[in-house]
Amino acid sequence: MQSLWMIVASFFFACMGVCVKLAAVRFSAAEVVFYRSLINLLFMIPLVMVRRIPVRTPLWRLHVLRSGSGCMALMLYFYAVSLLPLATAVTLSYTSPLFLAIYLVLFGKARLQMDMLCALALGFVGVTLLLRPTFAADQLLGGVIGLASGMVAGVAYLNVKELGARGEVEERIVFYFALVTTVIGATWMLFFEFHPIDWAGGWLLLGVGAFGTAAQLVMTRAYKRGNTLVSASLAYSTVIFASLFGMLFWQETLSAAAWSAIALIVASGVISSWLSRANPADQD
Repeated sequence: MQSLWMIVASFFFACMGVCVKLAAVRFSAAEVVFYRSLINLLFMIPLVMVRRIPVRTPLWRLHVLRSGSGCMALMLYFYAVSLLPLATAVTLSYTSPLFLAIYLVLFGKARLQMDMLCALALGFVGVTLLLRPTFAADQLLGGVIGLASGMVAGVAYLNVKELGARGEVEERIVFYFALVTTVIGATWMLFFEFHPIDWAGGWLLLGVGAFGTAAQLVMTRAYKRGNTLVSASLAYSTVIFASLFGMLFWQETLSAAAWSAIALIVASGVISSWLSRANPADQD
């Protein structure tokens, strides 16, 4: 099933997260966003040229909406990380699939059935239990910004699906996202101190860009060719990969409750995949 490409995308996103975590010690969030987008763009330009994909497109309005909302979600997420504990910011960003489901009902032609909604909610419960976020009274602003990142990311994913439904190729979708985010990221970086790039930092930034590019391409394929809500549910597997990488690189141990939360996340993806197969008429 085409939605299973999201598991591959989740693995790449988790690899990118490892690089971001290491690069954050050397660079500001604005710099990481800019270099991630720039490297993404440098990967996409030759790819588009080799495959002879025209840059011009009649769907430029959708590209602007997808790229602008995706960039804003990324910036909000990084800003939320600076104000909140990382677990809280990540959890709030993972509300995007739930917002996507709402958008599909409000603005799309999807029929949101209760069983699919429960599967998505199950995955979010698993994310919440695994990351165990906590709010403090002085974190309200960061919490609102983190929640906004999930809401805006849902808009970006909705536009990815619409572009795919209209026959837009994955490479052009990712190319415009990289282009717009690079321009906006460069402007944002002007307001922060510049840090020179050394050998180790360069490799980390290259990893952020390379894994981010691969993840974007595969994620776009999943949303374009698979069931939207199934793909959104399978996106929760990023947390599983991130947890495993935490054990591997930082010797982070997982409790029995954490593994139970991971089981809920996996169950969410399996259930929604089964529901999609059981209701072929609802396939997007």
